[in-house]
Amino acid sequence: MPSAFFHPFGNPAQPEEELINLVRAEGSTVWDDQGKAYIDGLASLWLCQIGHGRRDMVDAITTQMESLITYNTFPPFTNDVAARAADAVAEVSPMPEGRVFFGCSGSEAIDTALKIARLVQQRRGNHDKQIIIKRTRGYHGTNYGGTSAQGIAPNREGWGDLVPHFLEVPADDLEAMASIFVDQGDKVAAVLTEPLQGAGGVFQPPDGYLQGLRRLCDDNDALLIHDEVINGFGRTGEWFGSQTYGVVPDLITFAKGVTSGYMPVSGVIIGRPVADELEAQNEMVRTGYTYSGHPSCMAAVLKNIEIIREEGLVQRANHIGEQISGALAALRADGAIEGYDGRAGVWGVELGDREATPVRDRMLELGVIARPVYSRLAICPPLVITDEEIGQMMDVMAQALEDTA
Repeated sequence: MPSAFFHPFGNPAQPEEELINLVRAEGSTVWDDQGKAYIDGLASLWLCQIGHGRRDMVDAITTQMESLITYNTFPPFTNDVAARAADAVAEVSPMPEGRVFFGCSGSEAIDTALKIARLVQQRRGNHDKQIIIKRTRGYHGTNYGGTSAQGIAPNREGWGDLVPHFLEVPADDLEAMASIFVDQGDKVAAVLTEPLQGAGGVFQPPDGYLQGLRRLCDDNDALLIHDEVINGFGRTGEWFGSQTYGVVPDLITFAKGVTSGYMPVSGVIIGRPVADELEAQNEMVRTGYTYSGHPSCMAAVLKNIEIIREEGLVQRANHIGEQISGALAALRADGAIEGYDGRAGVWGVELGDREATPVRDRMLELGVIARPVYSRLAICPPLVITDEEIGQMMDVMAQALEDTA
């Protein structure tokens, strides 16, 4: 009989004993209850930039808990650590003069950004501007707004009616995007996109694509939302993917790497022009969460950003990318894989007509964690992974590809 624990993205009928029970983690390695070690090639779930088991992170969170563990930040209340965390996030973002809203999950961040985009259009008097344009392969969380924004069709199916006014275009087709603006530009509130698409398989944007989206939004009084839940905090070789690809959006969602998963935090960076509009109304914005600006979580934000800075992990991501891309190029030259895409600390490996799950399973047997996405394997290690561990990870991938051929 299954346990009481209902797993995310799991089969509810699967017994708990069939799953790998992890009990310890340190650096880029995790261990199960049988003592087996695994190189964490997925950084838990695209998130553990600073590595597992950091005593300095635990100490920072504990120190905050010794004074103020939690209190809501609905006015008239605030806390200094939340204000400092917001300043720290804004400072490293491409919108340092903007504002930062905090939540707990990437899904909350997405729903908040979608609400802000529509709210801004309503306050501008553009009452018909409610359409959100999204791309195929895009993953935007699993709340109702994010589910409606999914570019991964199976994640949208079976839930009944979703939120209206979403239109999907082929992922890399700028002409298709432009066509919607020609036909319905007066009804488009925003465009939602990951700079580098992550959970859909890891795909970089075509050259000029994000710049094209920026122009279309500017020309049609629409907002550009960058979903950086995976891209952010060094993963693509800059603090944010927006900086990596040289396009400043109006709103940025973030989560995952903001605390490296040590505490659940997400948020929306609101660019200064949008913040000006919200501030000018001088009235309440009726959205927020019980744990927005949770003091203990905010301590994790501050310490995580400090560690990334002091240990040069943004720059380290680019070195990791050189090592991984070199190994993948050799695998492609040998005919072991069909192709690959990615940047710095996040990569997708295309297997062609092969399913990725058997390869992932064999990699697990050999002690490396990766993620299967249809015919692609995703790898996204902690940014503290060593060169030796990268070599081991890629050797295991090569062996698993051979064993499952």
